[in-house]
Amino acid sequence: METLGGYPVLKSFLAGSFSGTFSTILFQPLDLIKTRLQNRVNNVGRQRYGMMSTTIAIIQKENIFGLWRGFTPSMTRVIPGVGLYFSTLHWLKNTLDLDDPITPLQAIALGITARTISGSLLIPITVVKTRYESGVYKYNSIGEALRLIHKYEGVKGLSSGLVPTLLRDAPYSGLYLMFYTQLKKFSSNEFPQYSQLPMTHFSCGIVAGILASVVTQPADVVKTKMQLYPEEFKTLRSSFCFVYYKYGVLGYFKGIVPRMLRRTLMTSMAWTVYEQITRTIGLK
Repeated sequence: METLGGYPVLKSFLAGSFSGTFSTILFQPLDLIKTRLQNRVNNVGRQRYGMMSTTIAIIQKENIFGLWRGFTPSMTRVIPGVGLYFSTLHWLKNTLDLDDPITPLQAIALGITARTISGSLLIPITVVKTRYESGVYKYNSIGEALRLIHKYEGVKGLSSGLVPTLLRDAPYSGLYLMFYTQLKKFSSNEFPQYSQLPMTHFSCGIVAGILASVVTQPADVVKTKMQLYPEEFKTLRSSFCFVYYKYGVLGYFKGIVPRMLRRTLMTSMAWTVYEQITRTIGLK
């Protein structure tokens, strides 16, 4: 990696992409199950499904590999997305000349800004990924999906659910980074002998992910509805109101268990791997 010595932003991009790859492979089934559970919010009067029954139904109907449906668009989104997120964070910290550890307010601002940039650029792939996972749409490839969405729904279709996506991802990233940096700071002060261990980073990530996931879950439910049924859920306000009037407050937390597991484990692993890689290649 010595040839990248003069390109710290590129190093951050590659380290982030590498960390995102492993977490996506491992936790894609959780994202698919979450999408299927949220899709069923519309199914009034039908059998109530939980996480386990949904998993079993997918395996019975689509075999074990059905749990990885949507894997290709997930990888297409995550690899550049995570890389762009981490490289933007690194660039912002250096451009603004912020010292470690950053303050809670700085962490929220950096996380929101970095995620807004990466999320906005990759929203078409996010739409395709959600539709792949839902089982409602039967696209043969990412290219075909993008072409058909653009043909029948235009640019608006390719960016459907952008606002709730950003309302979910930007606050999640800001809150996660705040909780993560503060927990790391606490561990460094209270347990300095363990502060650099991968397990310490992973544990801080788990707690940070749980807290951030709960706060942003309602936006995730609305995002899924708007991307799967753009003709029915046209505005953010009407989508939020639909879920509330039909299913109450609990409707906003449909699929929270698999999403919490996936986001928490995925983000924790990504940050743990990222921390180790950046330390190895001299970014820390």
